[in-house]
Amino acid sequence: MRLTVLGGGGFRVPLVYRALLADRGKGRITEVVLHDLDPVRTAVIGQVLAEQAATFPDPPAVTVTADLDEALAGTDFVFSAIRVGGLAGRAADERGALDEGVLGQETVGAGGVAYGLRTVPVALEIARRVKARAPGAWVINFTNPAGLVTEAMSRHLGDRVIGICDSPIGMGRRVAAALGVDPATAWFDYAGLNHLGWLRAVRVGGRDVLPGLLADEAALTSFEEGRLFGADWLRAIGAIPNEYLHYYYFDREAVAAMRAAPRSRGALVLDQQRDFYARTAGSPGSALDAWEATRHQRESTYMAENREAAGAGDRQSSDLDSGGYENVALAVMRAIAQDERTTLILNVRNRGAIAGLDDDAVVEVPCFVDANGARPLTTGPLGDHALGLVTSVKAVDRAVLEAATTGSRPAALRALAIHPLVDSVTVARRLLERYENDHPQLGYLREKAVR
Repeated sequence: MRLTVLGGGGFRVPLVYRALLADRGKGRITEVVLHDLDPVRTAVIGQVLAEQAATFPDPPAVTVTADLDEALAGTDFVFSAIRVGGLAGRAADERGALDEGVLGQETVGAGGVAYGLRTVPVALEIARRVKARAPGAWVINFTNPAGLVTEAMSRHLGDRVIGICDSPIGMGRRVAAALGVDPATAWFDYAGLNHLGWLRAVRVGGRDVLPGLLADEAALTSFEEGRLFGADWLRAIGAIPNEYLHYYYFDREAVAAMRAAPRSRGALVLDQQRDFYARTAGSPGSALDAWEATRHQRESTYMAENREAAGAGDRQSSDLDSGGYENVALAVMRAIAQDERTTLILNVRNRGAIAGLDDDAVVEVPCFVDANGARPLTTGPLGDHALGLVTSVKAVDRAVLEAATTGSRPAALRALAIHPLVDSVTVARRLLERYENDHPQLGYLREKAVR
């Protein structure tokens, strides 16, 4: 079995390779192709993978190419983890938004819209190339904004593209620990969009045990979401929100904390990774050790401003370990390739799973996965406030898709202006102008307007 990784020089690729090394089952991945346009980054990641493989018998062979068609030819699975504009683009998105007093974050608010506007055209071209060069391949998308990009690619690939995220699995693991139950034996009733979902029930033996957790102050505040949102708010909404909903529920506090920070999250990660790649390239030391140290720094500072604003303290040590999206990706591949039937929370076309959204809207819900792919399971209706947020943000996604596919600058402006976290058309106009100046990838908007 062959896996092609788009964004093969990306920092998190060793997590995927580690999961592949641990998989000794029948029909496992035996060849990994790294596709990236940055030879220095790819070479450094290649060093890390070689060290990871050194202690394993018969590890998956690794090859590298900058030619997309060559990377796709004959592949079984494509893992997409590209970052259009790099981390410098993310840092610019965040700074532009914060200068206007609105949220700066790569997948939420103005930053997410900017990231989507420059990423969707590239994702659409990749989808077209996959369909032409590897029509039988399955695409597993981790490129952010994951729900939006998956929906864009589905226009060419249909159900052969599946979006993944590590947030729901991390939440499920933490909630299960607080309840004292084995997550493998529990059913997590989770529904929404990527980075905009809610855990509404946890069923063990057919009984919902979430109300007991909500009533237990000590247990409820023993894990990250409880400390981040506060027990009283979780009881008020009767659910556990995805951690990214902190940006919506505590927008003013999050913006204030980010503006007070010496640098944005994007700028911090940019500095961390720039140092890692520069220091590791050609170094006689261990690339794997350098990668592990940098990964630990990255994970320990994740959502640091939000935790500071909420007084939530440091991340728990268990949340610094790997075991998130890479294991979801592996489970998806094994379920499809070997018909190892399983249920996972994934980003797929709605197909009636969430009432109030059309069938083609990509949602994040529990899915049944087997050799036929991932099929969403019907959920109970979202409550009014949740449905309101979901439909508002989906309207933003659709405006981004319109802008990316037609070159419509008014659609791009609309995407920014109608986002719940951008509270002014005037601010949206200024942000769009700034993002167009910051990112040459958005030139297509001006080109269309000039014609």
